[in-house]
Amino acid sequence: MAVKMRLMRMGKKKHPMYRVVVIDGRAQRDGRYIEQIGRYAPLEDPSLVEIDNEKAAEWLAKGAQPTEAVEKLLNISGAMNTMKVRTGQIHTVGTPAPPSAEEVADDEAAGEVSDEVADVASEEAAAETAEEVPAEVSTEAADTDEAAEDAGGEEE
Repeated sequence: MAVKMRLMRMGKKKHPMYRVVVIDGRAQRDGRYIEQIGRYAPLEDPSLVEIDNEKAAEWLAKGAQPTEAVEKLLNISGAMNTMKVRTGQIHTVGTPAPPSAEEVADDEAAGEVSDEVADVASEEAAAETAEEVPAEVSTEAADTDEAAEDAGGEEE
């Protein structure tokens, strides 16, 4: 049995809406279908394309042949790319494999250590800045204290 993915027309006269269905290739356009995997409303602005990518990829893996219109809709929704990646027709570069539980634990431990190192480094930088600044500030403070004493004011 040749299984196809095609559009099934719904809606009123001159106001089409379509269902994206998996159907026997010999069946009528609006005949009995095996499964509905999405819908398409071309008159909405922007056009509405709702497709269950998991179901579509599953049917494509089983050998269902999409019509030209449905293939364009599957490209828009991303189902064709999902299927091509699964079958190896598209090679994805730079997508990291999901980390294992051990790697996650190691990263968390390293993160805590790096946080401590960052805290120590920031404290050292603050100490260096504090050593430089008080020398300048202390001379200015001494000048202002001397000026205050000359003016006859007392410190409180």
